[in-house]
This record gives sequence, structure tokens and C-alpha cells, in this order.
Amino acid sequence: MVTSVPRLVVAAPASGSGKTTVATGLMAAFASRGLAVSPHKVGPDYIDPGYHALATGRVGRNLDAYLCGAELVAPLFAHGARGCDLAVVEGVMGLYDGAAGQGELASTAHVAKLLRAPVVLVVDASSQSRSVAALVHGFASWDPEVRVAGVILNKVGSDRHETLLREALDASGVPVLGVLRRAPQVDTPSRHLGLVPVAERRDGAVEAVAAMASQVCRGCDLEALLALARSAPALSGAAWEAGEALASCAPASRAVPLPGAGAPGSPLPPGRPRPEAPDGPERSRPGPRTTVAVAGGPAFTFSYAEHAELLTAAGAEVVTFDPLRDERLPEGTGGLVIGGGFPEVYAPELSANEPLREAVAELALGGAPVAAECAGLLYLSRELDGQPMCGVLDASARMDERLTLGYRDAVAVSDSVLAEAGTRMRGHEFHRTVVEPGAGAAPAWGVRAPARRVEGFVQQGVHASYLHTHWASTPGVARRFVERCLTS
Repeated sequence: MVTSVPRLVVAAPASGSGKTTVATGLMAAFASRGLAVSPHKVGPDYIDPGYHALATGRVGRNLDAYLCGAELVAPLFAHGARGCDLAVVEGVMGLYDGAAGQGELASTAHVAKLLRAPVVLVVDASSQSRSVAALVHGFASWDPEVRVAGVILNKVGSDRHETLLREALDASGVPVLGVLRRAPQVDTPSRHLGLVPVAERRDGAVEAVAAMASQVCRGCDLEALLALARSAPALSGAAWEAGEALASCAPASRAVPLPGAGAPGSPLPPGRPRPEAPDGPERSRPGPRTTVAVAGGPAFTFSYAEHAELLTAAGAEVVTFDPLRDERLPEGTGGLVIGGGFPEVYAPELSANEPLREAVAELALGGAPVAAECAGLLYLSRELDGQPMCGVLDASARMDERLTLGYRDAVAVSDSVLAEAGTRMRGHEFHRTVVEPGAGAAPAWGVRAPARRVEGFVQQGVHASYLHTHWASTPGVARRFVERCLTS
């Protein structure tokens, strides 16, 4: 199978250069021209894909060579880009920044090579002129396998400034494909974990994405960028399919290998949402089914699309509910998934919804399977910043000044509804909270770095942890969870 979707990777020398503005603006600009644009984000970030989805009308998907393994980057890309006219991939941090201490692994450059995609470098030119040529030359020549094929200059101060920058770059061999002038910052408010998610500011987010698109349309050569995207060679290999992944995977047990860096192998204004292509065998899976309720709404916005697809393929009907507003779980709920988000921002409102807290506690304490990550862990605790939560776990949670951030290698230390003890997975932590455990639960994970420790809770059917994981790396997790839902 061959994937020939035109594609671009939007990268930068460092964080804060304007990647999100340019990538989201490009997505929205091309979508407004009637193109079906597939949005992607390098790394584990959940927030930027929400803006990408708003810009394109399609699900924003992550490409993470650490969480999923390098061998899945191209198949997951092909899955998301199926039926599209163009794919835009927003990078993470600086172009060559990846998993700490592990070389290029999970960097934007690594993903660009796996996708054989041209890179457009967004440069903050606000405090330089001729030096920009040295910077671009360094990034373009550092790794000959990374094709830095164009530059977009951001925060340019004047016509004279633009002329100096262009003259300097003439000799670099890297064309200038756009110039964005200094302008009032697009209204994308941030707080303790980055941008405020789209679900919390829908109207403001729509205006912000439209402003990004307007900036990009004024300052970028869209025809040249589209031609560059079309120059990307075809990728060989099959697109990822949830049903096929489940059919070919080992159970979530000791037999599941840790996803490794591996060799790259085979090169593999916002509008109305576009229907995505059917996802294959999971659409018509026979046999008994169960309802898996997935927390959503403004307080629980962190979720990888592939999780719901795997649950569906494994035999579940996935139904979303909002813990801020819904007083009951969906009818027939046999299992519960509570992902990440910002319950600390909504603690009073979550606490005030006592009927739902009681329903969650009744389901969990009755032995039904519950998978909770980060925000879900806080919600299942006894209290969060003094506000009563569900009380499923004998633990107290509170905000903390210290940011906990980074990739983690983990091994399951207790049998659970997700995996047997000994199962190895990779995860990512991203929070400013602390959970002080009580008694009565076994730990979920043993984490090797940055320090050896145990983490999380396994109690009856509950698996709760700070680790965000990507189930595409170990699809047996979804199958095991649904099987427990059917038998609990």
C-alpha cells in the first residue's frame, strides 16, 4: 500500500518561535480553500490538536515516536490522512529536540524523516538581521536527511527589516516562503500547563484560529507551500487500523515488548467538519458489546482519538459524558475511561455535581473497570484542593508549584484491568498537582526514570495513574479492558 498525501512539517529553532500560529493558520487557510486538511502534532501534547481540529474540521492526531515507537509513526499518519488533500504536521520544541538523553528520538526532525516530509522552519526574526542566514544554514545542514525546504520569518518589524533578512538568506539556498509582521498576539490565553483548550473557550478559539489564518494568508506564499507539500515522495506501508491492530497484537501481558526507538525502517477561517473515512473492521465487529463511558467536556479534554477507535474495535460502544453537567452515567455503562484535563480549574463545579460523583463511586466500588489518567486520578481521589471528589481512592490531591513533565519508561507492578503485572509501556507525565495516597490500593506502575519509584493505584477494577499512555503502542490494553467490561 502507498500513501501519497502531500505533506509539510512546520518546525522552529526553539519553542516560542510561532509554530502553532503558522501551522494552525496554514491548516485553516488551506481548509478555507476547500482542501481536506489532515492535522497532526509531533509529541504528546493534547492542546494544540484541539486548535488544529477547529481549523480543519477533522480530528487532530499526535505522532509520537517515543510513546508509540518509530515504526508506528507513518502508519498512524496514513490513518489520519486517509482521503485528504494535504497534511500539515506541527512540530514540538526546537527541530532537533527530542526525548531527553536519547538523541533524535521523538524530535520533529525524527518524525520528518520517518514521514519523508519537507520541513518549513519558522524563525523568530525580531532581534536579528544578517545572523538569520547563519541560523538557517546551521539547521538546514545539521542533518542531511532532514530536508529544510523553506523559511517563514516571524515578527518582522518593517519593510527595511524584511529586506535585510531576505538579502541575508539569498545565499543560504533556503527560500523564504512567508513573512509575518509583528502584530498584537493572537488571543490564545495560557495558564499553568500551556494554552487554554478549545473546549473551554469555543467562541474565543474560533476567533483566534481565524486570526491565525488571516495572518498566514497575508504573509505566506500558499501556492509555493502547497507545491512544496506535493513534492513529498510516496510512503510505502499500510495505514494503521484499529481492528487489524487488535487482531494481530499479543494480549496486554509480559509478551508485549516495550515500544523502542527502533530504526526508521520503510519510509513510510474554520469550516464545517468533514466526515472521516470508515476505519475498517472495527465498524462491524460481531458479538456482544458493552458501553464504555468516556469523560469529556471542558474539564477532561486530553484524549487520543485512537483510544476510542480501539475500544470500538474491541467490542465497546463508546459514549462521551460531561462530568460538569451530566448527573448520570450513560445508560448501560459497563466501564469508565477518565482521561486528562484540568479538574483543578473546575474543582468546585465537579464537586457540586454530587449525583454523578456518587454514580462514579458506585460503579467503581462495584468492581466495574475504570481507567483513569492524570485528571482522572484526581477526580477519583477523596478530595482535590479541599473540594470533595468521587472518593473512590483513599487519596488527597492538591495543586503544587512544581511542574512534573517528561517521558517515562514504566512496567505494570500489579495485575489490572489494563494489563498483567510485568507489562512494559511508555508514558508521559504533565501536571502541577500532587496526590498523597492513603491505604488500600496497590501501585500501578514502576517507573525507572528520572528516579526509580512506584506510581498510581490499582484497586478492584480501577487503574488510576499520572501517566498518559498511547494505546496504539499496546492495543491489547483496549482488548483486555473491554473483555473485563463484558465479564465484570
